[in-house]
Amino acid sequence: MLSPENNRLLTEVGPGTPMGDLMRQYWVPALLSSEIRGEDADPVRVRLLGEDLIAFRDSSGRVGILPENCPHRGASLYLGRCEGNGIRCVYHGWKFDVAGACVDMPNEPRGSDFARKIRANAYRCVEAGGVVWTYMGPRDAAPPLPDFEQFDTPADKQSSWALQRECNWLQAIEGDLDTSHFGFLHTGHARPEDAPPETFLRYAIADRAPKYKLRDTRFGVTFGAYRPTESLDELYWRIGHFLFPFFTMVPTGVLGIPGPVRAWVPMDDSHTLFFQFGYRSELAPAEQELGITERENETVKLLPRASGSYGRFRLRQNLENDYFMDRAKKRRGDSFTGIDGITVEDQAITESMGPVYDRTREHLGSADVVVIRARRRLAAAARALRESGSTPPGVDDPGSYAQRSGGVVLPVDSDWIEGTEHLRKTGVEHVGLDRSRSAGA
Repeated sequence: MLSPENNRLLTEVGPGTPMGDLMRQYWVPALLSSEIRGEDADPVRVRLLGEDLIAFRDSSGRVGILPENCPHRGASLYLGRCEGNGIRCVYHGWKFDVAGACVDMPNEPRGSDFARKIRANAYRCVEAGGVVWTYMGPRDAAPPLPDFEQFDTPADKQSSWALQRECNWLQAIEGDLDTSHFGFLHTGHARPEDAPPETFLRYAIADRAPKYKLRDTRFGVTFGAYRPTESLDELYWRIGHFLFPFFTMVPTGVLGIPGPVRAWVPMDDSHTLFFQFGYRSELAPAEQELGITERENETVKLLPRASGSYGRFRLRQNLENDYFMDRAKKRRGDSFTGIDGITVEDQAITESMGPVYDRTREHLGSADVVVIRARRRLAAAARALRESGSTPPGVDDPGSYAQRSGGVVLPVDSDWIEGTEHLRKTGVEHVGLDRSRSAGA
């Protein structure tokens, strides 16, 4: 369990907090590029790290992110007009460009130079992987973007989407670092014989208590959960990563085949925006047989977009309707949870803990070793930044983010790091990898 002080350290992300200051050292996913499609598109409210912001695209296609309140007298720029090279406040007509400069002040006398003295606190933006990224940190020259190979995905194969969770970012990301929950939350109703033989899914269901190895890395933590296969000479490994400050690469699919990157971005202390970007993939046959259909176009249904800071990417299945849980399915053994879809099951569990879970009440076991290590690394990095100004892991090391995750079968006497080194490298096409073995695990 965590002390109250450490729980606050890890979960509070507003301006001036240790974790908030840590996250501001990195480029932060802010919104999908598709949310502001086209020149002079409607502005979008973006709540990020406890700040209320407005994103807009100007007539040159550039994206700007400014505080929501106009520097004049605080009117909301969300009500403003996107026109030409900026966004114009409708209260008095002041207009700001993507760099925050006031480029027009029509209610001031002709010849006044007052506009040159006014600047909104703009955050720099770039677009990559179908996502608008912003730098909210203190550097004059922003650090490089992480070197995710998913940024180079061809447009026809790219998938980028987002969901909002009404809970703290830490309890959301910790679900990705806890691989043993797959055998219960998502497949607790399944028997080993329900999955095809010699598949990752069958191994995962047959042994729901894997053993773990983990290693601190330049970018965060690499972990492996291993189980026996039908052969005494081999082990099935699930290799995943926690990457500073809020990224994960989960161990689904086959190690060596590029998969998606996931980001758990705090909107504030009690709301999280989840981004996934990377490669569009098809369900493996064994996933279809077990009804594992977590893809966003099948089980993830969104409410209509609403106004306000929390109006984006809200699940239709939510706490108010118990995520459409069907207890009859649970009784029949058709589902362990009665909730349709892996994504929705994960959302239900993390939101059920409350907005910010009190970790002084938890009791961690051996299966929580990756969660424990990630917490320790995050806390140490936040303290080091606060106390000595130490640059957090990965900020100036973009190449360290060039990783792959997934499942693999290794000889029982193989070193898990050395045995997977070639498969974890990005930019490599491995001919002959059997995608069908992944089967959702």
